Amino acid sequence: MSKPILKGVEAIFIPIKDPELSATWYEEKLGFTLLYIEEGAAVMKIDENSQTVVCLVKAKNHTPLNFPDNYFGVGKYFNFISQNIEETYQSLIEKNVKVNEIDGEGQTKFFTFYDPDGNRLGVCQ
Repeated sequence: MSKPILKGVEAIFIPIKDPELSATWYEEKLGFTLLYIEEGAAVMKIDENSQTVVCLVKAKNHTPLNFPDNYFGVGKYFNFISQNIEETYQSLIEKNVKVNEIDGEGQTKFFTFYDPDGNRLGVCQ
């Protein structure tokens, strides 16, 4: 078996309208930490132990992330990992975040939620 040539994901890029407003939303609703902000982007850390950063990138002609129609039934580009999906779901509801119902089978559960720019984001456990 050959050794993988890659070891992880450094950054996730999400198109947004306003870096300052989006950074505040991601801090308040998801608990991300702002690393730095500039006119065209806000770079955030999911948590202090995560290697992956989330780059909220100001789009010139913003269109929310929209995964193409497919045969797998997926509607978003990535899922964030939750320690406890029910608690995460309830927390987002209490923070007035638009969420779809929890779905899945067995130990794999997931749901979709939306940021203020209409981007579909996922949570999985």
